[in-house]
Amino acid sequence: MSLLDIFGTSAGRVPERPAFLFRRRRLTYRELAAAARTAAALLRRSGVRPGERVVLMLPNLPEFGIGYLGILMAGATVVPLNPLLKTEEVRYILEDSGTTAMMCLQASLPLLHAARQSLGRPIPVVVMDAPAGAAGDSSYLAPPPDLAPLAPARPHVADIAACLYTSGTTGKPKGALLSHGNLIANLESFRQVLRLTEEDVFLAVLPLFHAYGGTVLFWEPLSLGASIVVEPRFVPDALLTAILQHRVTMFAGVPSMYAVLAGTPRPPGDFSALRLCISGGAPLPTEVLRAFEARYGIPIYEGYGPTECAPVLTVNPPFGKRKIGSVGPPIPQVELRVVDGQGKPLSPGEIGEIVARGPNVMRGYLNRPGETAEVLRDGWYHTGDLGRVDEDGYYYITDRKTDLILVGGLNVYPREVELVLCSHPAVAEAAVIGTPDPVRGEAPKALIILREGKDVSVQELLQWCRQRLANYKVPRSVVVVPDLPKTVTGKILKTELRSCA
Repeated sequence: MSLLDIFGTSAGRVPERPAFLFRRRRLTYRELAAAARTAAALLRRSGVRPGERVVLMLPNLPEFGIGYLGILMAGATVVPLNPLLKTEEVRYILEDSGTTAMMCLQASLPLLHAARQSLGRPIPVVVMDAPAGAAGDSSYLAPPPDLAPLAPARPHVADIAACLYTSGTTGKPKGALLSHGNLIANLESFRQVLRLTEEDVFLAVLPLFHAYGGTVLFWEPLSLGASIVVEPRFVPDALLTAILQHRVTMFAGVPSMYAVLAGTPRPPGDFSALRLCISGGAPLPTEVLRAFEARYGIPIYEGYGPTECAPVLTVNPPFGKRKIGSVGPPIPQVELRVVDGQGKPLSPGEIGEIVARGPNVMRGYLNRPGETAEVLRDGWYHTGDLGRVDEDGYYYITDRKTDLILVGGLNVYPREVELVLCSHPAVAEAAVIGTPDPVRGEAPKALIILREGKDVSVQELLQWCRQRLANYKVPRSVVVVPDLPKTVTGKILKTELRSCA
């Protein structure tokens, strides 16, 4: 079975069910399959051959699904990109991935034309904009009259379906190679824990080009024959309207989204259809969880997983025990351990690196055998995340291994300090990094964003920390900033903060 086989089964079972809903637009499974075949034929006519890589640079629109499926039907590998990337960022990925074609909206053409200059080879572009007048109907991607029909490719389960470029929090992005089998294994396990069905309606405001949105909000519903409501941008009022209008049952977001929604007035209407709210991508502050749940009466289930694992590794089970502050136990088919620096398993409660094993773990990084060997050792993927596991098998993320601060030989986990800072009523967000110290080696430095209309002195914040943390963990300096650099999933880019410190 490949992803195309799974989609084909859904399209054959529920051909007239909406696969995508966007404002007044409605694209059924039958129409999606037909449009994807046209996209595949256009790619083949552009010279794309099976096994090659094709960039897909689209926001959350029905055309994203058409393009993604079209690339797979052409026998190629999808390289999904953030439409907000800049020219140099796109040029790097075009070169690194060896892309042979690109798919985008008309608005992205100038950027892609600029990015492919100086590469020394032509890269054709297929423009995915819906035809004029299609805003209220389903006449997407009408095939040119001279376009020869294409028999969709039949990929093998071991073939690479997607090359997902990591967020680059520790350097240049790397292309994680995920096979059809990797993604299918993750879909099956996630579905089993959440008990998802074809009757569910998924709301996709998370970017579908990212591993989290791509698996949980794109492939999961398509594998079920369920409907996807897409929103290109996170606009709270529009999102809440979409939940009510389409009777959404499943929403997945990042902590910053839940924080904004917790502060947004709840509109009148019936939210009873919404049964699942999932959080991932970054640690979920307890204060945000409680504020959201108090406003909407819907529990949030926190999970965890890196791009390299397709991406879900854990989630708090909606039909089991939820532990607030934990990212939950491993999902089926996934094995997790907490290990020390020599790879030896640690006891419950001890902090070490989280390692994972299972059919969802990537095949490796594109063109990077050395870095692949560094993270895939003895059959285990080394996440670079520090954490612990309790006696019940529930995992807790402490920090990134690279973010660990050594103060006089003592470990300081920035996440612990950030949680203390964020518990102050004046602090909205916090990031803690290590800065050079001539005596202790490193010293913690905090950068904070204040809540709107709030003010607080540095001395008050330091005293707040001293009352709650050992002295060596207390920041040596606190700086108020207007914003913090983040990835699309809300992770703070500490490499950028350290480079400016």
